[in-house]
Amino acid sequence: MNNLFALFDFWKEDPDTAPNFFAWRTTPARAAQTHPFPTDLPDALRETLSTRNIHSLYSHQFSAWNQTRAGKNIILATGTASGKTLSYNLPVLSTMLHNPEARALYLFPTKALAQDQLSTLANLKLEIWHLAPAIYDGDTPQSNRPFIRKNARIVLSNPDMLHTGILPHHANWSDFFSNLKFIIIDEAHTYRGVFGSHVANVLRRLKRVASFYGAKPQFILASATIGNPKELAEKLIEEEVELIDNDGSSRGERHFIIYNPPVTDAALGLRKSALLESVRLASHLLARDIQSVVFARTRRSVEIILTYLQGHHPDSPIENRKSQVVNQIRGYRSGYLPAQRREIEQGLRDGSVKTVVATNALELGIDIGGLGAAILVGYPGTIASARQQSGRAGRGDAPALSLLVASPNPLDQFLAHHPEYFFGSSPEMALVNPNHLLILLEHLRCALFELPFQKGEGFGSISDELLDEYLEFLVANQESHFSNEKYYWMKDAYPAANISLRSASPQSFVLQATAEDGRPITIGTVDGESAMWMIHPGAIYMHEAQQYFVQELNLENHVAQLVPVGLDYYTEAQRRSEIQVLSVNENSAAQGCEKSYGEIQVTTQVAGFRKIRWFTYETLGQEPLDLPPSELQTTGYWLTLSEKTLAHLRDAGIWTNDPNDYGPGWQKIRLAVRKRDQFKCQVCGAVETIREHDVHHKTPFRAFIQNGVINREQANRLENLTTLCSSCHHKVEQNVRIRSGLGGLGFVLGNLAPLFLMCDPRDLGVFSDPAWSAVEGLPSVVVYDLVPAGIGFSQKLFEIHDELIQRAFELVSQCECEDGCPSCVGPGGENGYGGKAETLAILKEII
Repeated sequence: MNNLFALFDFWKEDPDTAPNFFAWRTTPARAAQTHPFPTDLPDALRETLSTRNIHSLYSHQFSAWNQTRAGKNIILATGTASGKTLSYNLPVLSTMLHNPEARALYLFPTKALAQDQLSTLANLKLEIWHLAPAIYDGDTPQSNRPFIRKNARIVLSNPDMLHTGILPHHANWSDFFSNLKFIIIDEAHTYRGVFGSHVANVLRRLKRVASFYGAKPQFILASATIGNPKELAEKLIEEEVELIDNDGSSRGERHFIIYNPPVTDAALGLRKSALLESVRLASHLLARDIQSVVFARTRRSVEIILTYLQGHHPDSPIENRKSQVVNQIRGYRSGYLPAQRREIEQGLRDGSVKTVVATNALELGIDIGGLGAAILVGYPGTIASARQQSGRAGRGDAPALSLLVASPNPLDQFLAHHPEYFFGSSPEMALVNPNHLLILLEHLRCALFELPFQKGEGFGSISDELLDEYLEFLVANQESHFSNEKYYWMKDAYPAANISLRSASPQSFVLQATAEDGRPITIGTVDGESAMWMIHPGAIYMHEAQQYFVQELNLENHVAQLVPVGLDYYTEAQRRSEIQVLSVNENSAAQGCEKSYGEIQVTTQVAGFRKIRWFTYETLGQEPLDLPPSELQTTGYWLTLSEKTLAHLRDAGIWTNDPNDYGPGWQKIRLAVRKRDQFKCQVCGAVETIREHDVHHKTPFRAFIQNGVINREQANRLENLTTLCSSCHHKVEQNVRIRSGLGGLGFVLGNLAPLFLMCDPRDLGVFSDPAWSAVEGLPSVVVYDLVPAGIGFSQKLFEIHDELIQRAFELVSQCECEDGCPSCVGPGGENGYGGKAETLAILKEII
């Protein structure tokens, strides 16, 4: 405790740190609200809890006990580390002690969480009550499965295994389903969007199979903080649910700081790297023995921070870090082998790991003990995620720190300059739509395979008439047969095998290196989607801060050959994307624009990579790559502004998307500036190679518009121009970003569409182009499904186009911000403009 407050005192006096605190919010400590054990709690459970030094229940645990004992379904929506696990374990274990036949099914979104919860149950010494909890997932050996089906009274699994490995083979589980009393759904907030809509249908099938065996299980759900926990729970299980959110756990004093790295180049508006500042602040925590987690946005950022931290020592190079200190600093992300992850989790629990650098893989409720601090390197994208990550700090009554280090991203800079928006916002809602036609039909096929449908039998909240209509469609399609008032499945193959609950990702790549004795060893894996940019030939792949040079990427066998190295640079892939229209299903004229939907192809290609020197960020060179593109064929909805609308906007002087006309002498001025700067980037020092460097206006060119006329002479003064490489130019442009009206329109439609579609923002892609080649160079905004082949979102958006535009206009015009914010058209750069007026002008033309 003293260590944390001593660090606060140091930071407040430190000239490198204190000026960069843009907000510091302190939440006072909160005493626990407890109740004595319920009178009907079995003695065996009382004794077990007492041996673990638990002598009372928190108020929410007491409420959970009473509501479940009354036979009600519940959802627990309390803070991180508030004891939700005990809240659902107690009623389950109590029922099992009274009823030796009772069974329970625990569902977790990841295999790692199931492993973690099995450890928790093991600590309760359940073997003395013969409860035999067991994990049944894709990693369970075939030889163990019959024993688990017959003997396990608590089965821990995930929705994917339930969908493909349990429900289609329910006859092998007859004892289990006949006695199923409880279904536990942990981390329920992860079941949203397309994934959540699939899971809701899997739960319909689960209830149907349980009912066939005469069981009506009770549901207990647990969720992180979201905007609508009760509504989500009732959508998922289609039954009434009691919300329990009276968090009675004690909590120490919490400090939430928003830190904005210092400006290093006032003329260009560049700030110090958020990544390097996070390393510096994390090293202060480590030096004072404060256990902490550093959350980074990407896997590569995790490895870069880890490399810096393990060598971050005043005036000493990386090699001088003592090995015992290096072992106290670990990484945690997808791609690490399961055994490695378990070892790191154990190190966090026993205190031997002092600092862990992680992606959001650690956001979910894996037990990692009590941490003193959490550093968020950049805003994680949602209020709910930010709260989940910051909740990793502070267990029990000890004070804790959460520190958000703002990146140069316009969204981060908006939050740094308007912290009240961050602290005052409600967590986002989790939306699902179980009745989405394509998803529903897929699961009706699965349900038919599992059990015939009696005519008039229900399926979730769907009306009997509608269900009959869908089943008749399957009969007409020769997938089902109707006989004696029942619908039967006709095909040989079982349909669940071809239906992925999550976005189908290509096969993972195995990473192989060579051990000292010449044996090939597997160091980790990379998902197929990321392989091209993470492990292309020539890439430096980092794993627990060890560098590996990628010698070969075998696309056919899904293997990458790596060699351990110690180089003074890392690599950054350069990607390019484009969207093509394959076919137009329908299009029609709308007010001021044309609306369309159809099949599109999103092509992404890794075209080359840069070598970047550690610490200085200097570009050491660029190399081309010849790799096959990754293609997503899906469906999209797009609106294209008409020539007439464009003319109106240009005449009003509020269309900023036309290319800049720098004047007839621009090429001479450009050459003069590059010569003056010795053909070197003035930020990172990279020397020009084949590609000429860019010449950048320090004060944006468009800022010199007066009365609709640009003052080129003032804009193109040599002192307003500087030479930048393309990478540094991109960073500088972020700072002075002038968000165009078209970009603002894309932003607001991308935020509104999920509310109409009842999906998650991550289910959709948004693309805006002021001169899209697919529509003869006219300005367009495209919203497309990120699910291969699409699941009908684009057709729905096409149909509700008028309402979508009306709601967008209302949202932007009623927003109280001056010039764009995350709630409407998105913010501009820290020293740029948000484009709210221009977006409103476009909306007025097309409303």
